[in-house]
Amino acid sequence: MTWDDYYPRPQLRRDSFLPLNSGWTLNGRIIRLPWPPQALLSAYGDAGDQLRYETAFTLPEGFLPPDHRLLLHFGAVDQVAEVFVNGVSVIRHEGGYLPFSADITDTLKAGENALVVEAVDTLSHDYPYGKQTKKPHGMWYTPVSGIWQPVWLEAVPARDAIRGLRITPDLTGIDLEIDSEAEGFTIVIAQVDGVIATSGKRVRIDLPHPHLWTPEDPYLYDLTVYTGTDIVRSYFALRAVSTAELGGHTHLLLNGEPVFLHGVLDQGYFEDGLFLPAEPEEYERDVLRMKELGFNTLRKHIKIEPEAFYHACDRLGMLVLQDMVNSGGYDYIRDTALPNLGFKQRGDTRRRSSPFRKAFFEQHVRDTQAHLYNHPCVVGYTIFNEGWGQYDSDRIYRDCKGRDPSRFYIATSGWFAQKEGDAQSEHIYLHNEVLEAKRPGKFLFLSECGGYTRQMKAHDMPGKKVYGYGEADSEETLMAKIRELYDQMVLPSVPNGLCGCIYTQLSDVEGEINGLYTYDRAERKVPVEPMRAIRADIEKALAAEVAGTGAP
Repeated sequence: MTWDDYYPRPQLRRDSFLPLNSGWTLNGRIIRLPWPPQALLSAYGDAGDQLRYETAFTLPEGFLPPDHRLLLHFGAVDQVAEVFVNGVSVIRHEGGYLPFSADITDTLKAGENALVVEAVDTLSHDYPYGKQTKKPHGMWYTPVSGIWQPVWLEAVPARDAIRGLRITPDLTGIDLEIDSEAEGFTIVIAQVDGVIATSGKRVRIDLPHPHLWTPEDPYLYDLTVYTGTDIVRSYFALRAVSTAELGGHTHLLLNGEPVFLHGVLDQGYFEDGLFLPAEPEEYERDVLRMKELGFNTLRKHIKIEPEAFYHACDRLGMLVLQDMVNSGGYDYIRDTALPNLGFKQRGDTRRRSSPFRKAFFEQHVRDTQAHLYNHPCVVGYTIFNEGWGQYDSDRIYRDCKGRDPSRFYIATSGWFAQKEGDAQSEHIYLHNEVLEAKRPGKFLFLSECGGYTRQMKAHDMPGKKVYGYGEADSEETLMAKIRELYDQMVLPSVPNGLCGCIYTQLSDVEGEINGLYTYDRAERKVPVEPMRAIRADIEKALAAEVAGTGAP
């Protein structure tokens, strides 16, 4: 499937869909969308800080019926974009990771319409920028600029259109909020006989014989909502995330049962497309690759993906710990070297940062929560990672938890913990140690570890100095190191309340060669059965811990 064939918004789907990924130029040269210019798949190259995209479109006959409006959608444009249709500015958007749209009906003309996007990407640290850098090295990677997700058109009713759905599940049903000016709605759940008619925009729906969503059984309900003029299709799952005191420790629960987040760090980079794979199915393949190795969790690291990723995790049963995208400055000595030597305490209420940067970061956090709210796979969020851009973490944690208490929040991942947060998060590299739960009421979580390198030169990115944490020269050596990590650190920590472990990482990224797969995903570096055996041992240790024996 190409990106032209994939509907970019699977949780609010209409029949109306016209992709606009073809026929673009960037600064006067042809570019292939939806990939960023720096990606091989774009067939372009460096575009500089100022990007001017141009194309033209003609609506197919009947695409825009009478009494309808035309919406122009962008999956993401990095960092600041202004959009013009037939010379008229229709929207200005800041931030490179979230979707936006504009009603362009009043700017249309018969026949061909000119579409221009003017983007500016200076890699300003006032905006969220993640792992992008102008000088890629180590754990810092090639930047992306401008348009890096699909562009598409949609016709919606001028009256009583459904702008959005907010679905809050529990173990017996959902609370549904409908964003529309309509006075009445018809709701159909495919797996349930009958329809629901309501005049309210908020409705509680209890389901007979509720079928819960788990990684082993990712059951999704199909949902359709009608107004007098509009029809949208969506889906939802029944699942609940909570914590409880069990066996003398705070445990993370999924659907009321203890769960161990056995996961990997997933940075969402691809050799040929950088921020975007060649085709949407590649997200599904990454999920299945990790499930094959026994993992049930992906920590989406400092990047927000197209909805194709979250849709794949929803359908296939992969838990997601979503990082907020960092902004602000990073200092290697302050934020990495000293904490790894044990200096992990630092206040964050007096950190200097521009008012604009703080305001934008907090709005981006709110927008991220709203954007991903309906995805059952997303069970938690990381707010700040390893002190990078960190400030007022207690206050921001309270804000996040107040908006969406249905997920857990790691306020500070790795170190520089303050008072608030749902987890005691630890990052351990270069050695193994048995962890202890030291923060009452918070579950213990090893949110980064491992990172062992196994170089496979035929799959390395040319010209890159390799980087990682500890070398292995063969599959056997790498597997032995990983097994030792779990035997010496993870499994002995489960009786102390450890609820999850995130191994670094899913795949190599540029010169960072510590992936379980190569950057091109062509080679798996570890054997399947020994990796699955680790998962089985963790499940046994968790069951023993919860039973109160403490025996692994």
